[in-house]
Amino acid sequence: MKIAAVSEDGVSISQHFGRAPFYVVVTVEGGKVVSREIRDKMGHAQFAGELHAEEAHGADPRGHGFDSGAQSRHERMAAAIADCDALLARGMGAGAYQSMEQAGIRPVVTDIANIDEAVQAYLEGRLVNHPERLH
Repeated sequence: MKIAAVSEDGVSISQHFGRAPFYVVVTVEGGKVVSREIRDKMGHAQFAGELHAEEAHGADPRGHGFDSGAQSRHERMAAAIADCDALLARGMGAGAYQSMEQAGIRPVVTDIANIDEAVQAYLEGRLVNHPERLH
């Protein structure tokens, strides 16, 4: 099993999925973390030149990130962790959340900041998902 977490420092889970520059991906075997790697994640810096549909046409009532441009960006973000079972974030747009689900990656919006603690809670089945924090 592989679990990805968005991060800015390699230790804590980022509060904003889209702005985090990389993923920390942990591989779990037999209930224990056996490896850890950093993977680049496309984000706002790479998409700076692309207009967000919300800016041009107003906000979608479902939340942020449902326009076709955003969906394309989310697909590119998901490609780097296509081999992962779950994605941990402390905040993300509703469109990104749905895109991860469609890619077969279980998104979890957690209030646990430390990656290692959140991964352990996930493995023990006690990591609480907070979809009410989607924007």
